Amino acid sequence: MKLLFIGDIVGQPGRRAVQELLPGLREQHALDFVIANGENSAGGSGITPKTATEIFSAGVDVITSGDHLWDQKEVMELLAGEKRFLRPLNYPVDVPGRGSGVFEVQKPGSKGPGPLSVAVLNLQGRTFMQPQLDNPFPLAAEAVKRLREQTKIIFVDFHAEATSEKIALARFLDGRVSAVVGTHTHVPTADEQIFPGGTAYLSDAGFTGPQESVLGREIEPVIKKFLTAMPQRFEVAKGRARLHGAMIEIDETTGKAVKIQRVQKDFI
Repeated sequence: MKLLFIGDIVGQPGRRAVQELLPGLREQHALDFVIANGENSAGGSGITPKTATEIFSAGVDVITSGDHLWDQKEVMELLAGEKRFLRPLNYPVDVPGRGSGVFEVQKPGSKGPGPLSVAVLNLQGRTFMQPQLDNPFPLAAEAVKRLREQTKIIFVDFHAEATSEKIALARFLDGRVSAVVGTHTHVPTADEQIFPGGTAYLSDAGFTGPQESVLGREIEPVIKKFLTAMPQRFEVAKGRARLHGAMIEIDETTGKAVKIQRVQKDFI
């Protein structure tokens, strides 16, 4: 099967890029399943039911999130009622929402008995990250053991700052999940690879949104903040948008990745 992961969607430019580009990517690459990180989709910070609906209607199957989860109060509605929206698993157990899910794939002619399923696991790192959540390593091992009882195809969005933490978690899970792709830094890395156990890995998928920017925000206020240390309002930038992500091919029988490639496509 072919799975596409879309890096952090930033504001209206990012949502529009997904709406305009994803249908063509689905057809061109015969994609079976699409996951996107949407934690910055509402005005560049947080997510709302409205922005989530736009992303789902563009053809995304599951939306993941991260440290900007709580930036919009309307997120509580998503956490309460939308099973296709995930928050980091390593919040305390009584926090609303869920950190993983198993989803059926509408794929004709798939191998094996029964419908094809994909598990998605959302985790948040702890190094240089706030809030400080529970240790993702033992929680990931426990979740993966549970998810593998339902499917061998497991995708992990690890929302973290430190590349060492991302690589270590992926090595820890090698052979037990199909892919680990990092988010949060908004800067795409060039280290895509498949580990010996069959787990595809990329440190960061980058972001989907305006490229003439500082990580999706207007340039001048960010520079002024660094020059003066004074608070600034960081609006989402305008202009040319780019979709960043990763496309992964997975053996449906074993759950092991057979190919990973970065995706970069402009929308003007």
